[in-house]
Amino acid sequence: MTKSQETHTAAIKQAAEAIRNSKNIMAFTGAGISVESGIPPFRGSKDSLWENYDPQIIDLNYFHARPKESWEFIRDVFYKYMSRTDIVPNAGHKFLAALEREGKLKAIVTQNIDNLHQMAGSKVVWEFHGTTATMSCEHCHYSVPAKEVDLEEEFPPKCPKCGKVLKPDFIFFGEGIPREAYEGSIAATEDVDVCIVVGTSGLVMPADMIPVMAKRNGAKIIEFNTQPSKFTEQGMTDIFVQGKSGEMMTALAEELGMEL
Repeated sequence: MTKSQETHTAAIKQAAEAIRNSKNIMAFTGAGISVESGIPPFRGSKDSLWENYDPQIIDLNYFHARPKESWEFIRDVFYKYMSRTDIVPNAGHKFLAALEREGKLKAIVTQNIDNLHQMAGSKVVWEFHGTTATMSCEHCHYSVPAKEVDLEEEFPPKCPKCGKVLKPDFIFFGEGIPREAYEGSIAATEDVDVCIVVGTSGLVMPADMIPVMAKRNGAKIIEFNTQPSKFTEQGMTDIFVQGKSGEMMTALAEELGMEL
């Protein structure tokens, strides 16, 4: 066994012990957990979205001024690409869903908008940055499931109630965090003894405050990342498991005797 393998094995065993001894667990996930499902991250690599597109295209003011141009990007990236049948939950999503089924994990706070946690079976998911699963009218507040909207028949899509342009229910630049998700995320940090952080740089505000709050409330931080995050570098992480989250969490499930 190499030194790197020994380090991974030791970290997995430490993480398993912390989970065995815990009563209330929460998880905080970022784009990294979905990379193994085929979804590119927003930043941090040459394949990330903002390396290839201008972020202003989903700025709220840009959307209001040029909805067709904004919707062309939204349709191609968030609906045509992410709705591919080969994009499915991976072992990382399944591990967290299994922890919830066992009564250990009480909530997931995710920065992701891909709905993969729910597809994996997780029930309590606070989507800090919203979701692609629904679209709403900013004018009359009518909401419709995205799967019921034909993006080829009418483009950009219009509200069936008032005829104004629909907007996806994920957060654009210049837009506030959904109140329910914000309050649910804050509540999730209370009375937890372990916070599992997966696939995030910890650089996106205000989402990055969630693990900080969990730590202040006494939670032990277990982090799964390919590279050290802000949480690791600031000494907030108690157990750092370096590697692809799906692979590392599969090893963790085996150590815990769990089936995914």
